[in-house]
Amino acid sequence: MLLAADTPPVVPHTGGLMALIHGTAGLLTVAALGIALLLVLIIKARLQPFVALLTVSIAVGLAAGLSVTELFGTVQRSSATSLIETGMGGTLGHISIIIALGTMLGAILEISGGAEVLSGRLLGAFGERRAPLAMGLTGLIFGIPVFFDVGIFVLAPIVYAATKRGGKSIVLYAMPLLAGLSMTHAFLPPHPGPVAAAGLLHVQLGWVILMGALVGLPSVVAAWVYAAWIGNRLFVPVPQDMVEAAAEAKEAVVAGQRASGVEPAETPVSLGVVLAIIGTPLVLILCATFSSIAFDPSTGRSVIEFFGHPFVALTIALFLAYYLLGIRRGWSRASLEAVSTASLKPVGNILLVVGAGGVFGAVLKASGVAQALADAFHSVGLPVVVLSYLISLVLRVAQGSATVAIVTTAGIVAPVLASGDFSQAHLALVIMAISAGSIFASHVNDGGFWMVSKYFGISERDTLKSWTVLESVLSVAGFGVAALLSTVI
Repeated sequence: MLLAADTPPVVPHTGGLMALIHGTAGLLTVAALGIALLLVLIIKARLQPFVALLTVSIAVGLAAGLSVTELFGTVQRSSATSLIETGMGGTLGHISIIIALGTMLGAILEISGGAEVLSGRLLGAFGERRAPLAMGLTGLIFGIPVFFDVGIFVLAPIVYAATKRGGKSIVLYAMPLLAGLSMTHAFLPPHPGPVAAAGLLHVQLGWVILMGALVGLPSVVAAWVYAAWIGNRLFVPVPQDMVEAAAEAKEAVVAGQRASGVEPAETPVSLGVVLAIIGTPLVLILCATFSSIAFDPSTGRSVIEFFGHPFVALTIALFLAYYLLGIRRGWSRASLEAVSTASLKPVGNILLVVGAGGVFGAVLKASGVAQALADAFHSVGLPVVVLSYLISLVLRVAQGSATVAIVTTAGIVAPVLASGDFSQAHLALVIMAISAGSIFASHVNDGGFWMVSKYFGISERDTLKSWTVLESVLSVAGFGVAALLSTVI
């Protein structure tokens, strides 16, 4: 008679490889080799991150014992479901709509001149002495609907002008602006990072917005303090070649507007209108998230939840921008369509990388690697917020892409979260930790590093002293606030 302890283990998948890797140690080895392969493909082979993630997902699945049918389905697709298709589609079904709507909203705000109005009013209100703070607030507010790289392109000429008036180092004006742009890009929807993590970990965007504000605002203040310190110690003059290039780019934008039938308006847009458009989706989503706490099921609550769904809230904000910043100021419907369509071109790569991250997570779960990782994390004893931050940080520093760091980390920690009883608020804080890790120590393998260096005429050495450290301060401060909040939420 066999005792329970002597019962042979049940092997979930058959195949020669499973005999070698069966057990937690073997599956952890597969996970480690998969991550190592991902880094080699991106860093050494210079493979596009979408292709690299897809390749690693397939390799991990096969190494862990998944069959070809499980990974790809059958020709008839009648007897099996493809993990690759469900992982890709299940992730992008929610995320792609939010990112697309947010991207079009940001494009209308950019082309309409909302950034110039916002920065001009803030600079006038704060005065020359506090111009760096005004630049920081400009980046913080305008960065909510606009991607980081677009924000640099649109706002760099304003930094040049403020630096010329102040007669000080461009670092003093650029770094607060960059801190604001980076904070919103890392912690707040509708930016790809937090939206992708929310989709992969099944967290309501309202909680992500709330925790993003609670974590991001203290973090950006810490970054502003460092920006003021380094800006007064590192003198960099205004790059004249970039000033001329910015003027040429602005002329090209105006020419492109006219070619699309958009005649640049002589009167600036209202600051109140810009703030209202930016704030509308955030308020609606937050109201919907907390209506389930404040109200019993009713028609009124259903109405609030309808208008506060991210799809509806962002669509409302986009239509407001179309009318208030476009049609009411003389834009044709054709020009609105042209601007919206053009804005969607750069997001294709982001969506593919996020979708491949969904595939990676699905493969980890189906193969048993995810559960092995969950068991290993539990045995380590560190809080999941800390683990999430450290994993994301290592991936970020190693390969440079914040998006890859976020989607890979989310796939790794998802089983840990699934096996625990975590509230939506706590899951949102885990997302904040992941996002904080994904911006740590931007250096030469990150495209953002070179954008900052070239746009503001800062040498590589001084960019490491200013921008790289600034990002690290923002990252560590964000993690610290998230970890602190996680102890009480």
